[in-house]
Amino acid sequence: MTSQARREIEIKVQPRVGETSSASASASAPSPAPSPGGGMAIRGRGRGRGRPYKSHSPWLVPAMTLANVVLFLITMYINDCPKHSTRCVARFLGRFSFQPTKENPLLGPSSSTLDKMGALDVNKVVYGHQGWRLITCIWLHAGVVHILANMLCLLLIGIRLEQEFGFLKVGMVYIISGLGGSVLSALFIQSSISVGASGALFGLLGAMLSELLTNWTIYANKCAALLTLSFVIVLNLAIGILPHVDNFAHLGGFISGFLLGFVVLIQPQFGWMSQRYQYTRPGYLPGSASPKSKHNACQYILWIVAAVLLIIGFTVAMVLLFKGVNGNDHCSWCHYLSCVPTSKWSCNSNPVYCESSQDGDMLSLICQGNGRARNYTMPNATDSQIRDLCTQLCT
Repeated sequence: MTSQARREIEIKVQPRVGETSSASASASAPSPAPSPGGGMAIRGRGRGRGRPYKSHSPWLVPAMTLANVVLFLITMYINDCPKHSTRCVARFLGRFSFQPTKENPLLGPSSSTLDKMGALDVNKVVYGHQGWRLITCIWLHAGVVHILANMLCLLLIGIRLEQEFGFLKVGMVYIISGLGGSVLSALFIQSSISVGASGALFGLLGAMLSELLTNWTIYANKCAALLTLSFVIVLNLAIGILPHVDNFAHLGGFISGFLLGFVVLIQPQFGWMSQRYQYTRPGYLPGSASPKSKHNACQYILWIVAAVLLIIGFTVAMVLLFKGVNGNDHCSWCHYLSCVPTSKWSCNSNPVYCESSQDGDMLSLICQGNGRARNYTMPNATDSQIRDLCTQLCT
C-alpha cells in the first residue's frame, strides 16, 4: 500500500517587507501638483468649491488583517501538532505549537491542515468541483513568518489606498487580484498546494502603478514616483524566482490589479479639479475660465482597453483551468518565471511517496525517495497522520 506524502507548500509570500513595503507606500503618494495661484489640488479629498476633499476612514484593511490573523489561529488550533507529531516546535503552546521546521520552516501548520482549511489544490478545484478554493486560499498562510510579512505589507499599502479611494474600490482590487493570482497559479503550479495573500498584495501594487499612469496630470514629481514604484515592483517580482515562492500568483495578481486600476481608480484631470475645487482667492471669478473636461481621451481609452482585457483574460483563464489545461504543456519556459534553478537550490517540487503498512499498533513507513524506513507506535493511523509522517521521513 502506498500513500502520497504531503505535498510541498507553494508559498505566496512577499519577502523582505521591511525594505520594500515602506518604499512602495511612499512611492505611491507623491506630492500633488500645485494649482494656479498658489493653491493645492488635493486628490480625493472632499466636495464643494473652496473645501478640501475628505479622506476616507480606513476600516476594511484593518478588518482584513484581523480576519487573516484569526484564520491563522484557527488553522493552528485545528492543526494540533502534539496530537500528530513528537517533534513539534514550541510545544509549550499546546495545540498551537508548530510543525517540525524540516516540514514547515515558516513556523506553521502541516499542509494537510492547510488543505483541509481550503488551500489551493488544482485537482480538487478542477475535478472535485471546489472552485471556492481559488478565493479561500488567499486568506490562509503557511506560517508565522509568512503571515507577518504579508500583513505588514497589507497595512502599509492598503491603508493609504483605502484613505484615498475608499473601502469599496480597494476591496474590489484586493479580491479580484487575489482571484487572478490563484487562477494563474493553478494553471502553472499543479503539483503543490498554494496559500497566501501576496497575489492580492501584488494586485494593490499593480493598481497603484496604473493609478499613477492614468492620473498623471495631478501628480508632481511624476518621474521620480514612477521610477520608485517600478523599482519596488520589479524587486519583489525578482524575489519570486526563489524556490517555494509562488511567483505565478504574484504575476497573476499584479496583472489583474494593474488592469483594474485603470478601471476603478480613475480620477478627474488636474485642470478640471483646480477649476472646480480650488480655494477662493481675490480676483477669482467662477466660470471666468473655459470649462475643462473631467477626463481626457487617454483615460477613456485606457479604461476601455483595460476593462476588455480584464474580462477576456479572466474568461479565457477560467475556461482553460476548468478544462484541466496545464500551462506548462504549452509554454516550455514559463516555469522559470516562478523559480530559476542554480547551484545553490533546486526547483524540483515533485511530491514524495511512502510505502506504508499497519501491523496491529505498529505503523511502518518507507520513503521511496531516499529509502529511509521507520516504525511508529500508532494504532489506527489516519491518512492525514501518514502523510505528515511521510513528509518528515522524506525531508
